[in-house]
Amino acid sequence: MDISFLALVVILLAIGVTMVLSASFARAYFDPGGVTKGKATYYFIRQFIFAALGVAAMITCSRLPVGFYKRFSMPVLIAAVILLMLVPIIGTNANGAKRWIGLGAFTIQPSEIAKIGIILAFASMICARRGRMKSFRYGILPFAAILAAIVGLLVLEPHFSASIIIVAIGGVMLFLGGARLIWFIAAAVAAGGGIAVLLTMFPYASTRITTWRDPFASTSDEGYQIVQSLYSIGSGGLTGLGLGQSRQKYLYLPEEHNDFIFSVVCEELGFIGALLILTLFALLIIRGYWIALHSTDRYSFLVAAGINTLLAIQVILNVAVVTNLVPCTGISLPFFSYGGTALLMQMAEMGIVLSISRDLPAGRVGG
Repeated sequence: MDISFLALVVILLAIGVTMVLSASFARAYFDPGGVTKGKATYYFIRQFIFAALGVAAMITCSRLPVGFYKRFSMPVLIAAVILLMLVPIIGTNANGAKRWIGLGAFTIQPSEIAKIGIILAFASMICARRGRMKSFRYGILPFAAILAAIVGLLVLEPHFSASIIIVAIGGVMLFLGGARLIWFIAAAVAAGGGIAVLLTMFPYASTRITTWRDPFASTSDEGYQIVQSLYSIGSGGLTGLGLGQSRQKYLYLPEEHNDFIFSVVCEELGFIGALLILTLFALLIIRGYWIALHSTDRYSFLVAAGINTLLAIQVILNVAVVTNLVPCTGISLPFFSYGGTALLMQMAEMGIVLSISRDLPAGRVGG
């Protein structure tokens, strides 16, 4: 097992859970909706439980042989698609979107399962078509059909950020699998047209782009969240206000313990603290790619590279959103943002990479 990779995961998880406590206690205690009012540690306790379950999931996944994932890659994807089909029917509504399925006191987010499902299934399919990935019929069509079906289900929720991530990770998998470059150019053109159509179908999407261009033009309406995020980041300065000392988390910054937790990180830990955390993410991703490049078979390479690309995409997009480099959309920060399904799946994915690292040639396993 690669100890360096494991250590980086544990460090980021520990910092993330700590930041959930710091970022969430004000909202939990003063909850305007009354669900958690007076329970300052409500979100922290739940996240701590999910973190513990996540560690167990990581350990379990790290001990399973790579062949197990190859054998069950398609069932995982099929299960994710079935769950996505159930979301519009039995899903719970939050902030105008149905993205979760309620299970008693907890909820699951099928889109998180779909992400790893795409990676595992595409890796298996690419290996089965190794000599035919250059053809449109075998190297593009079946993969595009799967992506179209999943994206279609996500648009119904609607969940555009997950759609973007899944299409991106699917494209990366095909690129690594040897698909022809011309198909990626065609896909980019088609994606541009698809985005234009979606902007006309969902007016709020075009509103987000307008807000992104000038959030201060509507500081009390559409631009409120990103403006508060920028205030939070700017308040941190070089060294931060100190752990637990954020002012914006006192019901000024929406989603301060979720998608916008990095804003609180910047406010409390400053530029230096935020840079340190991003450095840890970079080291983890680089180590993950190192494991992929030194893996012993094509399937292991594709899975490890896919998982680390997924991690990189989510970190980059989340930071870009909270700093207003891209339009605001719901993308969580791995290991940091509050959310049970996402954290469990992320830890399971780290376990899969650790499982792959077990098969590295002697002398290649990091210490």
